[in-house]
Amino acid sequence: MVGSRRSIWHEPRPPDAPPIGRLDWLLVGAFAVAALVESIVRPGVTWRPLVTVLALALMPALLWRRGRPLMAALVGWGVAGLLLVLQLIAHAGDLGLYAMMAVLILLYALVRWGSGREMVVGTAFVTGVVALGMYASSAGWADVFGGSVLLLLFVALAAVSRYRADLSRRQQREIRNQERMALARELHDTVAHHVSAIAVQAQAGGVVAGTQPGKAAEVLAAIESEASRTLAELRSMVRVLREEETVDYSPQPGIADLPALARADATPNVDVSLTGSLTRLPRPVDAALYRLAQESLTNAVRHARSATRVRIDVRREGDAVRLRVSDDGQTEPGPASEPGFGLLGMAERAQLLGGSLCAGPGPEGGWVVEAVLPVETPA
Repeated sequence: MVGSRRSIWHEPRPPDAPPIGRLDWLLVGAFAVAALVESIVRPGVTWRPLVTVLALALMPALLWRRGRPLMAALVGWGVAGLLLVLQLIAHAGDLGLYAMMAVLILLYALVRWGSGREMVVGTAFVTGVVALGMYASSAGWADVFGGSVLLLLFVALAAVSRYRADLSRRQQREIRNQERMALARELHDTVAHHVSAIAVQAQAGGVVAGTQPGKAAEVLAAIESEASRTLAELRSMVRVLREEETVDYSPQPGIADLPALARADATPNVDVSLTGSLTRLPRPVDAALYRLAQESLTNAVRHARSATRVRIDVRREGDAVRLRVSDDGQTEPGPASEPGFGLLGMAERAQLLGGSLCAGPGPEGGWVVEAVLPVETPA
């Protein structure tokens, strides 16, 4: 269908353009200083005051290159085009400064952060300015080829960076969708259990309503309690839209299944410790604790260097349950890296249930994943 087609003209702007920071101001300052020094030291600069002012005038455009890439490109390359027009009118020599090569950064920013419409308009304008510059300088074929390759290199770098950022966002969305799908299955099991209990109670109430009014009142109270609990657990999860698929109706594993993860006949050894009252937990919390422990154990087995032991500790602490998965592997020295998609999905699962999750090097070495979930899920 024509209405479903998309083109680069309608491509939206990427959402990952960061705000203006200290590095941006340092970049502008560096180019401004370079332009001033060049205008003073470099001999033979035609119309030195005007060229210097115009060079400094395009520097603020570097600050807009991510938030307003089209405007920044039009300003920067517009200044370059103005100098070329003056050069043609006055039949003067080269009026530009080497510091004005900053316009190449604006071209990169246009392709990296601009929308489809902005890229089309901006690149057309840049192409016109470049063509005018080659005409003004009477460039030969070698100069035309070299200049074109340089511009295309910046465009290619920007396109690759844009593609990698888009791929990273898609992978993150896929991971989150998988987590939401798992939550949807657990939610189905929870609702099926409670609704089945409500149906049984309702049938019993219909049987005793005529002969035992007092018993019927107890049945109605049980139905009300079960329905309230079901609504509370429904509201504790994000609404998930699911495609039609084969549904697994078997119950999801919980804390009671964690001892099955223990093993002493392989490397690393896995120890499981359960402390405190861990029965009768809400089904979403019970299933989430198992999933978090299982994924943390999988990560430790796959990624922990030289690990010989993994310990899973689950303990009840008042109105919360604390899960701690630690290993004795070797950690890489240096600053902590950005969390992967697996850890982000685990943290999101904990947050959906009103809890928290953190992961990082342990005080005695190795890697530690720690999650705290409330016993009562948020309504």
